[in-house]
Amino acid sequence: MTTADPVRAERTPPPRRGGFARRGSVFLTTHPRARLALLLSAPLLWLVVVYIVALLLLLVTAFWTVDSFTGEIRIDWTFDNIVTVVTGALYQTVTLRTVGVAAAVTVIDVALALPIAFYMAKVAGPRAQRALVIAVLMPLWASYLVKAYAWRSVLSQDGILEWLLSPIGLHTPGYGLTATIITLSYLWLPYVILPIYAGLERVPDSLIEASADLGGGTWRTMRSVVLPLAFPAIVAGTIFSFSLSLGDYITVNIVGGTSQMLGNLVYTNVGAANNLPLAAAIALIPIAIIFGYLALVRRTGALDNL
Repeated sequence: MTTADPVRAERTPPPRRGGFARRGSVFLTTHPRARLALLLSAPLLWLVVVYIVALLLLLVTAFWTVDSFTGEIRIDWTFDNIVTVVTGALYQTVTLRTVGVAAAVTVIDVALALPIAFYMAKVAGPRAQRALVIAVLMPLWASYLVKAYAWRSVLSQDGILEWLLSPIGLHTPGYGLTATIITLSYLWLPYVILPIYAGLERVPDSLIEASADLGGGTWRTMRSVVLPLAFPAIVAGTIFSFSLSLGDYITVNIVGGTSQMLGNLVYTNVGAANNLPLAAAIALIPIAIIFGYLALVRRTGALDNL
């Protein structure tokens, strides 16, 4: 039987408490919510202060006026700009045109993205799958303007499309709304393919095999099994294509000819017309449309599974 040495016990230093960094590390380890809040604080601060607050301050100017003599903005609260935008025939026509172009681009992109994404997710082998993902991402490496001007060259009367179509009696659509829809469909197609591809990857292969074992053909399997499960991903893709097309103004300036969209009206009133309040009032239209579209999508329940 041994006894503790009293001299050695007196010389043993007390356990050291960690410094501030160690205590902070221990606190964060035992409090996951605090760790998450600290991690998200910087991006949330940027999103709220720099983006949302700045956007709200810009939209507030829709209720201001412009001095007709000096051109300076005056803080005189009024609904005149809102009334002008809502009741003006020009703005109504351009709004319908913009929504029509955005809807057409969305339908075209979904029709093109579905078979491509399905092949990538369920048919292609691992090596081909990686190659296809890179091929889809490659257009995003090029500048927006380069791609838009490339389509301007393709769609011109002397372009390659005219050279290919003229022998069979067809012609290029030239510049206008058709060219705008074609160009925007090309620009936003990767943004539609990728979320649909990610959604289809989560669809179990066993369900597709079970459908085939039960006698379901290709179209029946796609309609009854694949599309319902991939619907949230398809909705995510439509949000990208619809919203990006709704706010675009550069493409229509390059290939749209004399056509105008809401983005063009905003750009014109900010620049040449120097009427920021009216431009802000016009900018409220696509924002209201997007919020309405998101509310409609939310009612379908598609966003719950994203």
